[in-house]
Amino acid sequence: MSKELEEGYVLELDFNKLEKAVGQSKGIIPVAVQHADTREVILVAYTNELAFRKTLETRSLVLWSTSRNELWEKGKTSGETFDLIDARVNCEQNSLLYVVRPRRGNICHTKNRAGQPRNCYYRSINFETGALENLDP
Repeated sequence: MSKELEEGYVLELDFNKLEKAVGQSKGIIPVAVQHADTREVILVAYTNELAFRKTLETRSLVLWSTSRNELWEKGKTSGETFDLIDARVNCEQNSLLYVVRPRRGNICHTKNRAGQPRNCYYRSINFETGALENLDP
């Protein structure tokens, strides 16, 4: 992933992500991931039946990587892993909400200037200019 995409100020939404994901990964549904203590939505990702069962079995956040087309144990590389506190399903049973608690730090693979991991939603869209504003530089 490019540094400009993650740290830049230009809004470049990927409106084709789901189309690409569905094309590569069959049988997936979206998962909103919420911090148990702050109630912030900290990530939106995808799961399939295998990742879902592994998450429930281990009580740890396991997702499906649509870019790598494989199980994604969140934080396995960065060390930012999560305990599953609650799992909820929407009325149509086509999306999930995972309530998680970080074992340390936060969720994102990006870090702020202090070297601390951030919440994935660390930039806000300026309504006047359309530019991104970093809330956790």
